[in-house]
Amino acid sequence: MGAADWPQILGPTRNGVAAEGEVAPVAWGALGPKFHWEISIGRGFAGVAAADKKAYLFHRVEDEEVTSALDIATGKTLWSSKSPVRYVSSISSDDGPRCVPTIVGDKLVVFGVAGNLRCLERATGRELWSRETWRDYRAPEGYFGAGSTPLVHDGRVIVNVGGPKGAGVVAFALSDGKTLWQSGDDLASYSTPVVMKVGGQERIVVVARLHCLLLDPASGKELARLPFGARGPTVNAATPLVLDDKLFLTASYGVGATLVKVSDTKLEPAWSSDELLSSQYTTPVAHKGLLFGLHGRQDVGSAELRCVDPVNQKVLWSEPRFGAGHLILVGDSILTITTDGKLTLLRASGEKYEKLAQATLTQDTVQALPAYSNGLLLFRDTGKLYCFDLSKK
Repeated sequence: MGAADWPQILGPTRNGVAAEGEVAPVAWGALGPKFHWEISIGRGFAGVAAADKKAYLFHRVEDEEVTSALDIATGKTLWSSKSPVRYVSSISSDDGPRCVPTIVGDKLVVFGVAGNLRCLERATGRELWSRETWRDYRAPEGYFGAGSTPLVHDGRVIVNVGGPKGAGVVAFALSDGKTLWQSGDDLASYSTPVVMKVGGQERIVVVARLHCLLLDPASGKELARLPFGARGPTVNAATPLVLDDKLFLTASYGVGATLVKVSDTKLEPAWSSDELLSSQYTTPVAHKGLLFGLHGRQDVGSAELRCVDPVNQKVLWSEPRFGAGHLILVGDSILTITTDGKLTLLRASGEKYEKLAQATLTQDTVQALPAYSNGLLLFRDTGKLYCFDLSKK
């Protein structure tokens, strides 16, 4: 894969930051960024992944979850792989998949809304193996179905399944889908696991329904845990952000944000606050020691875009009524796309909010995470997948 690929949720390193070799976006004029292509798609909130000049779409068409490889230059479908699904949402109007596909070498891993975990051959879409995780581990479906994108690490597909009796987090073999280990009884969240180095050793961080967990990737052994979350109609959805030897956790619903000191035996809060950067589902991006993110909720009031100093617990600037959405850091610039279809390019600076360009790209609702690869922005609304070239005026 190339340096500018977007192979998984939140990009190359699962933190919303584009690779160093990525093409920087160019501020567009009054006509907006250069339109590349669009295609009609099915239901779901799963963003796309991209690698080797191909994009991978995961959506629901009627009663099937469909994974498709697309030519990123044209949007043309190269292959499609289908799997039946019977999930009916009790809360959301959408019943499609929520998890971004994960590209690992010649394989593609997708996790469906009803807990169907599949591994496909990336060149052809041929199914290599599948696991019905909800059925196998008796996991409850949660508020919006399965929505924690799996982590693939060192030959293991690590999933916050949310099953009882030791099946909170489960690792499956990437080679054949066999269960390698199970850990804990924690219910699933909508946050995705990440890798963190602790004392020179790689560890897995999982923000589950009510706790943050630190696990040994080889065995699944729980090394430490920290209460994070709240019972009732709440979710943990933002991905934990690794800041050197610390973690930044954020949620809304009165949970707030916590900066956590991490060791192999303890997750210790350095501070907790609901006034600094409490995000309903957006994962902030970090740049030069500062955090940029959205404070507030989509369904209550209007979220603010903020720049925060996490060490000194200080809001450096705030842009009110910005709206909920997602962020991508590219070099010294930040791309944001909000639920109203508005794309904004701003400078990643702690001095002030500095808008470089802005355009409305769709009138429909944008919920899914965007992808940015080789200067191309890929995002979906409720009916279409779009591609815009941000490297050209």
